[in-house]
Amino acid sequence: MTAAQALARTPGELYGVLAELAAPCYVLDHGGAAATTDERAARAAGARVLAAAPPVAPERLGSPEFRRDHGVRYAYMSGAMANGIASERLVVAMAKAGHLASYGAASSVPDTVDAALDTISRQVAGAPFACNLIHSPSEPAMERSTVDLCLRHRVRCVEASAFLDLTPQIVRYRAAGLSRGADGSVHIGHRVVAKVSRAEVAERFLRPAPEETLRELVSAGAITGEQAELARTVPMADDITAEADSGGHTDRRPLTVLLPELIRARDAVQADLGYRRPVRVGAAGGIGTPDAAYAAFAMGAAYVVTGSINQAAVESGQSAAVKRLLATADVADCEMAPSSDMFELGVDVQVLKRGTLFASRAKKLYELYRSCAGVDDIPAEQRAELEAKVFRRPLADVWQETVAYFAERDPAQIERAQDDPKRRMALTFRWYLGLSSRWSMTGDPERSADYQVWCGPAMGAFNAWASGTYLAPVENRNVAELAGQLMRGAAFAGRVAALRVAGVRLPTACARYRPVPSTGQIGEIP
Repeated sequence: MTAAQALARTPGELYGVLAELAAPCYVLDHGGAAATTDERAARAAGARVLAAAPPVAPERLGSPEFRRDHGVRYAYMSGAMANGIASERLVVAMAKAGHLASYGAASSVPDTVDAALDTISRQVAGAPFACNLIHSPSEPAMERSTVDLCLRHRVRCVEASAFLDLTPQIVRYRAAGLSRGADGSVHIGHRVVAKVSRAEVAERFLRPAPEETLRELVSAGAITGEQAELARTVPMADDITAEADSGGHTDRRPLTVLLPELIRARDAVQADLGYRRPVRVGAAGGIGTPDAAYAAFAMGAAYVVTGSINQAAVESGQSAAVKRLLATADVADCEMAPSSDMFELGVDVQVLKRGTLFASRAKKLYELYRSCAGVDDIPAEQRAELEAKVFRRPLADVWQETVAYFAERDPAQIERAQDDPKRRMALTFRWYLGLSSRWSMTGDPERSADYQVWCGPAMGAFNAWASGTYLAPVENRNVAELAGQLMRGAAFAGRVAALRVAGVRLPTACARYRPVPSTGQIGEIP
């Protein structure tokens, strides 16, 4: 018999039994804990069976409807990272491996998004992918442009993020993909995955589009009357992602609190409206290890979404310098800082604090914005320090560069700021906040102290789990490989959890999943 068929006794042997995910695992009282995958061997041993764990295929974790509707292998998604950090290359790699990924369109100019969606569409050959649609109250033209491009390139799914309320653009995208099937049912051609961190925002996506918005869109010729009629019968989203303590925009809410809350909200709306297909609720934020992924599934998540860990992947648009920095991050190496797109509203994003001064400098800019009526009101000493250390040029020059930037991106921004010193100051400060993420993406060595790197504690958790394995070097972190390893590890964690619930105390050394390169197998423990 093989080691798996014989009675396993040592931690390494026990690990091997647990690792055979396609076979049941029997734990026996045989002069101490022993295990086997072979039922006949268990009976032949003549020992009492303490517990058994069924086969667990990673493809069966989460919602089968998620896998079917999106046409993917796992109930797993790689979330968007702005500025194209979730790059064309990353999305294509995930799509070709049978996984869902969202292109990071946020903060990119329309021409860049247009070219990226064209590249992805041509290379994935019909495989599923998503595009991020971020709500930016200060730049409505960008949201409208992204929807226009998604419609032009026939993008079948958007990941909606940072929405506080529904806007005409997200409603337009959803409704424009609706049609009636031959059997009279509603065909949903445009899927929406809404990433939220509050129940009141989730409820807006759980319910149909607002009546007033639908009427306005029909009146403007943006959707047809039939599409508006159909939109009144379906929810605004197919999937709601509970965004917990994540990188970038986040309320840093614990997933153990947020996910059950959103599931309850979904169930209440479903009981009220009785949709043919209930909205699915997934989990994001802190998903950086197999144990975290399994915990989310165990709490009822239909799917899981990773973000921070993919930023260090080979295919991400992040610079090599920042990827190496991310690979050294610990779970406590994150901090909140003012965001660029919602600066005036005081909204924060979670960023990496290791190796960069961005967070402290961005907070100082927001303090000045709150206390001063305009750039000219900044005390002379503080202004000189800003120009020398943060902007590294006169603020007047920064304003001229800002005008040139928005002339291409959104001229209305400058028009609204002409007679408003406070708004001019906000746009000037956003010059630094916006460029800081681009400096990190290009790996500008002159600006390393100003890198803005969106990151959550999942990055540090992943690094601790990957330490000592082939995934420790960033050169080995292919994004589809990370997806496969986390999902296989989650299945492994599920078997361990089943045995623990039955009262089996496994040695620590055999209860932790250890990845080996892309064979689909699980390596021996050290």
